[in-house]
Amino acid sequence: MVSILLFATVSLASLGLFTWKVAGIVKQIKLGRPTNRSERPGERWKTMLLVAFGQKKMFNRPIPAVLHFVFYVAFIITQIELLEVFIDGFTGSHRYFYHAGLGSLYTAVISTIEFLSILTFVATIIFFARRNLIKLPRFNMQELRGWPRQDANFILLFELLLILFIFMMNTADEALLLESNHGSYGFAISQYLAPALFGSDYAPQTLNILSGVGWWGHLLMVFLFLNYLPYSKHLHILFAFPNTYFSNLNPLGKWTNMETVQREVGLMLDPSLEPNLEVGENSDPQRFGAKDANDLTWKQLLDAYSCTECGRCTSVCPANQTGKLLSPRKVMMDTRDRLAELGTNGYNFDDGKPLLGAYITEEEIWACTSCNACVQECPVNIDPLSILIDLRRYLVMEESKVPSELTGMLTNIENNGAPWQFSPADRLKWTEEN
Repeated sequence: MVSILLFATVSLASLGLFTWKVAGIVKQIKLGRPTNRSERPGERWKTMLLVAFGQKKMFNRPIPAVLHFVFYVAFIITQIELLEVFIDGFTGSHRYFYHAGLGSLYTAVISTIEFLSILTFVATIIFFARRNLIKLPRFNMQELRGWPRQDANFILLFELLLILFIFMMNTADEALLLESNHGSYGFAISQYLAPALFGSDYAPQTLNILSGVGWWGHLLMVFLFLNYLPYSKHLHILFAFPNTYFSNLNPLGKWTNMETVQREVGLMLDPSLEPNLEVGENSDPQRFGAKDANDLTWKQLLDAYSCTECGRCTSVCPANQTGKLLSPRKVMMDTRDRLAELGTNGYNFDDGKPLLGAYITEEEIWACTSCNACVQECPVNIDPLSILIDLRRYLVMEESKVPSELTGMLTNIENNGAPWQFSPADRLKWTEEN
């Protein structure tokens, strides 16, 4: 009974803390400006199934895709064992499914989990080596120094400890059966590890303690990881699915127009249109573009919390590859950091350090070529370009700041209807030279 009460207390406390933290993040996201992402539901479900569930875009790079797929499948399959842990915890039983008559099927499932755990162990070591020994360039950029790099290593450490506890429990249970001459569970790996590790030198009491340590260690690692998620880049485990569902389904080159601006232009072109009279006297005027995180849409804020900091976007960014300051990954990380700061201090908190300027500089914004390579590459359909475009809109439309390189072109478009500095009547003169 003491064990059941302890399990119930730890479980409810852990799940409660996790729910409270995630609810706070969702509340922050919902405070973003509205945008319609409800049309074409069939296509949205298809996108989510292919990109989030099917890991479709991960396989643009086969080696990390296979390693990540091992993690993904292991994560899904081990939920069966986690379900049994919860049943055992609330009932006081041990290996409930096995004793419920699922002997051979149960053994097959646990054996599969053990094989996947070994593969996950290998994948974890490779991931650790890629980040810390081989030091792939996209994992060693300026924006990953400090906490982001430690965060990635913490997750890998959690995974290794979880595998250790799973095998500790399984091998101790196999050794208990062998010691009592009751046969074996037949787990694919633990049935051979048990005699190799424990032999006949361990008393049943010791094996029971080791099994309990493995069981509780497994459970506590799950709860620790669960409550670490909201503070980690691995929150994408949850948010990748809604984020892909609410993806932008329009062609990547199609930009959105501000409704207020589009309406005014429409009135100038067609005075017969009815003006919008819905804006009341006490309504705050909508800002052109975005200066801070609270000027972005809820989808852009969801993008920020869905980012796993893999750096694929930055690795294909032509501006970054040519040595410019822009990193699409940093744009998403900065947006998330600023949003978290606003969420902590109040969403209307103004400390004079807005997203534009204090986090993302004008140099970064104008380095972007708007090529959409980052959007195309992202495994969960995050759109850093939309944030950059909104920041540009603010600079141009609110502060009238345009790089000198663009001023001449914009003047020519205004005067001549084209970027070139000559009259439209002279556009075809080049053909006369031949």
